[in-house]
Amino acid sequence: MELEGMVAIVTGASRGVGAALSVALAEAGAKVGCAARATDDAPLPIPGTIDDTVRRVKEVGGEAIALPTNLARDEEIERMVAVTIERFGRVDILVNNAAITFPGDLELLMKRFDLIMQVDLRAPLAAMQAVLPGMIERRRGAIVNVSSLAALNYFPGLMAYGMAKAALEHLTMSAAAQLKPHDVAVNTFRIDIPVASEGFLANLPDANHDDWEPPEVAAEGIMWMLQQPPEYTGHNAGMHALRELHGIMPSRAIRRHRQQQTVTTHTHLRPPV
Repeated sequence: MELEGMVAIVTGASRGVGAALSVALAEAGAKVGCAARATDDAPLPIPGTIDDTVRRVKEVGGEAIALPTNLARDEEIERMVAVTIERFGRVDILVNNAAITFPGDLELLMKRFDLIMQVDLRAPLAAMQAVLPGMIERRRGAIVNVSSLAALNYFPGLMAYGMAKAALEHLTMSAAAQLKPHDVAVNTFRIDIPVASEGFLANLPDANHDDWEPPEVAAEGIMWMLQQPPEYTGHNAGMHALRELHGIMPSRAIRRHRQQQTVTTHTHLRPPV
């Protein structure tokens, strides 16, 4: 799909993959609705706001609006879509990127379990329901649900998060089958390679981040997915497989690590002054 002139909504656009994707879409000529809770007036402890992202979009010559949205509230999801349509006329692209989690497995409080399911699963479905009438009418649209390796494997403390992502991938396949006759593509982009988003860095501050990819690498993969024809639908595709099969998303982490090694080597080879 040609992205020039398209209108996109990206959730979780205040930082990380969502922010990088918003900028990439703008560079490709799309207008972007940047949705998240964090704003300049109401920031969160983790760095980044949707106002920051809008400023980044404008710096590259793009057009974007900030959509303050609490995805735990259906009425705010509906407003997110309505404001985008009011401003830009329609929605051609929806990227359900936002997600939350809380540590805990079987002992997790049910109110936290419910909130994870609300934001990570119900909100993507509600957003899809809000944008689909226009997409079906125009016979054009692309939806990408961002998932995680936790959908396939158990990671201690992430049971509910993994459950939500597994269900999200099922939503992708089910929706794709229903929407294929209308030329609306629905795919999953599964992050199964470490990505150094602000959220992951905050949650794992003591981990070795040398081989983690910058958010821009994941954004490149989502962009590739959005640019495919409508026949490309119903895929639950991981970053690793996409990289191997299609030669996209070259690793910047490896290149950065090699550059660091080269600088260190050259430093060691310099003669003493």
